[in-house]
Amino acid sequence: MELSVVVVNYNVRYFLEQCLVSVFAALKGIEAEVWVVDNASTDGSVEMVKLKFPQVKLIVNYKNLGFSKANNQAIKLAKGRYTLLLNPDTVVQEDTFRECINFMDTHPDAGGVTVKMIDGKGRYLPESKRGFPSPWASFCKIFGFTSLFPNSKFFAHYYLGHLDKNTTQTIEILPGAYMFLRAEALQKVGLLDEQFFMYGEDIDLSYRILQCGYRNYYYPNCQIIHYKGESTKKGSLNYVVVFYKAMILFAQKHFSKKKQKHFVALIKFAVFIRAAASILKRVFTRIWLPLTDLALVIVGAYIVIPWWEQLRLGALNVYPRDILPWLICFYISTWMFSLWFHGAYDKPQSISSGIKGILYGTIVILVVYSILPINFRFSRAIIILLAAWTTIFVLLNRLVSASFIEGLLKPNSRKKSVCFIGTASEFEHSKLLLLQAGIHNNNITHLHPEEVFDEQQNAKESVIADTLKVKNITEIIFGTEGIPMTNIIHAMIQLSQFDVDFKIALHGGESIVGSNSADTQGELYSLEVMTLAKPVVRRQKRIFDLLSSTLIIILFPILLVAFRKPFMVLANALKVLVGRKTWIGYNLQNTSRQFPTIKPSVFGYGKRHKGISTSASLDLYYARNFSIASETAELIRNIFKKWR
Repeated sequence: MELSVVVVNYNVRYFLEQCLVSVFAALKGIEAEVWVVDNASTDGSVEMVKLKFPQVKLIVNYKNLGFSKANNQAIKLAKGRYTLLLNPDTVVQEDTFRECINFMDTHPDAGGVTVKMIDGKGRYLPESKRGFPSPWASFCKIFGFTSLFPNSKFFAHYYLGHLDKNTTQTIEILPGAYMFLRAEALQKVGLLDEQFFMYGEDIDLSYRILQCGYRNYYYPNCQIIHYKGESTKKGSLNYVVVFYKAMILFAQKHFSKKKQKHFVALIKFAVFIRAAASILKRVFTRIWLPLTDLALVIVGAYIVIPWWEQLRLGALNVYPRDILPWLICFYISTWMFSLWFHGAYDKPQSISSGIKGILYGTIVILVVYSILPINFRFSRAIIILLAAWTTIFVLLNRLVSASFIEGLLKPNSRKKSVCFIGTASEFEHSKLLLLQAGIHNNNITHLHPEEVFDEQQNAKESVIADTLKVKNITEIIFGTEGIPMTNIIHAMIQLSQFDVDFKIALHGGESIVGSNSADTQGELYSLEVMTLAKPVVRRQKRIFDLLSSTLIIILFPILLVAFRKPFMVLANALKVLVGRKTWIGYNLQNTSRQFPTIKPSVFGYGKRHKGISTSASLDLYYARNFSIASETAELIRNIFKKWR
């Protein structure tokens, strides 16, 4: 057997599907096997592989064993002359594997080879070729000198910036996203070191390959897309700690005592600096909006109330100052809670969440105001004026904050202008996904592949440039029915000069996926929009559980008389109240592997018929169409049916 492809997956179902489609297209004419090792994903990845890729050899782990251990599980069983370790958030060209096999066959000194990688916007990824992370190289990388002098041999050794990215080169470190390895070399140097859980294993293995007398190569004649960041969140505190722990482990394994001491000291210092920066950034991004909103509303109260007193009554301090502060605190607290409840502090968020939060908060305030004693009701106008002030400045706060907090606001789907390049049948299928995502029909343009690619299969830049200019295109989506992946990747590289995003639609698939940044999670258009996965909806569900449980506990004396099993009602209400259970949920225990995870439920949603297929359908409907109204109806129906 020529080749064994090993892919370790963790919760990137749609990227994995796209990856496997490209892998099997590239394996045509090659005797090969494909292994997928799933590290306890909960997004339905396993079910997708079983259904759509039955030829894949699947290993399912029921806990996350880490990248090294999961790869080793498949490597031990692999039979190919060559073994490829491939990330699930990659897309390969049709000739990638054949090119790599030919290269390895003609370079017997090669222990491993990697290829040129581009990100989701068609830009070259410098980690395609890397050098040994010596203390100096690591220092330059950690403190930004590598970015300041990207082509310097002295400052940019970490990414071998002095070497031409378009020329075949001998390199020191193969990137973990694409490691094409000689099986014979693997047998000599040993498997991936399982002490490395997530990072550093590629550096360690590459170094051991060099120590064993082989060479590592960078081969840019073929390219792959690497949606860097989809499997892990690069900016998180956990990433910082785990990554630098891996660096320390590597130093302890391979550095001399003297070098090891300096390197470990440097790494520990870097961990402290980066961890502190990560914590401060996280705290800042979480508290900035609520704090500034609160400050703006308080400032509004100090401005609006005196202004209205002067305008309406002709004097200041007319309203009773012993009551007014308490009312203003109530108004502000209600608006802040309503903003949080409606998702105005989630990320990413829509402008409408802020408007909705203020609107519903104002309604609650007016209702409460109407039932207050007469001496507390001295001005509805203040409520309306403060609501208007809050609306204006909360929206302005978001627009200003979005300029320095990345990913704060959801892109306005209606302002997106999309160009779909593919066949007519693909376009019609993908158009449904785009319309469902909120993109206006007038903002969707279709180009046939023959209009875009010339006889040599190069993208016609003039045609695309004209379309981008006339239609104000912000996003290009490639279909795959009539366009080879090689052409798509080349087109992305050609068009990377334009400020547009790229995505790929699988022929007959349920999704369109892509990633516009190397440091953020990718965007997805999918038929499977799970309402229950949204943070704001999960928050509403939890608030519903709290309020309904509290009400049931308060009404317990009535339950003693009216219900056959009042203590069972009370026991479940207490479990829901403390967060051990939720009132309504899934019917099947293993549903959580496919749908958004929730607490075990007291009642299964809409369960009127027995049978796995019926229950599975109900669970799917529940995850997609959750609403407080249906939750309330289900709770009342189940309580009265089962316990009365």
